[in-house]
Amino acid sequence: LQGIIQAYKSGITLQGNTTSLGRWDFRGSFFFSISAITTIGYGNLSPSTVAGRIFCILFALFGIPLNLILLNEIGQLMLLGVQRCARRLEEVFHWQKKASLLIKTCALITGLLLFLLLPPLLFSDKEGWSYEEGLYYSFITLSTIGFGDYVIGMNPDRTYPGWYKNIISLWILFGMAWLALLIKFCINVLE
Repeated sequence: LQGIIQAYKSGITLQGNTTSLGRWDFRGSFFFSISAITTIGYGNLSPSTVAGRIFCILFALFGIPLNLILLNEIGQLMLLGVQRCARRLEEVFHWQKKASLLIKTCALITGLLLFLLLPPLLFSDKEGWSYEEGLYYSFITLSTIGFGDYVIGMNPDRTYPGWYKNIISLWILFGMAWLALLIKFCINVLE
């Protein structure tokens, strides 16, 4: 039993009569990298060697600021797109305030769909979670709370497609940029 526990801590999961090193393959490593630089930190996967921990410190030391710059740029591009659409509507339909409100509402609804309301359907399919569990995971992940009670791709009884963790990693980056804009908007309203 102790051997199994040690193997699990090293990243080996038992699947029937075989083992899988899927936690540290490319997809698992990419997902770990995204969780580290986004500061989500689910707590289910961590380096176990001194060299790995030192590398993780250095990676995060440079990766976190670079990620913040990337998220800021993505957020600015999203905001720029919304502003351009609003200006276009103002020009075409001669709407002043209506265009801005309409576009902001559309951007909010689109973001809600892409980053909070539709992903739980994918998680229900791939993870077997309920819709509510998927919605909870979506918000906890994108807000970088990352409790670790729900983490994708960790059920040894399920087979995950190769694209799954990579797509979720990109969803995390774009979703965090969108949620940061939404939080910034909420801050402006509250102030």
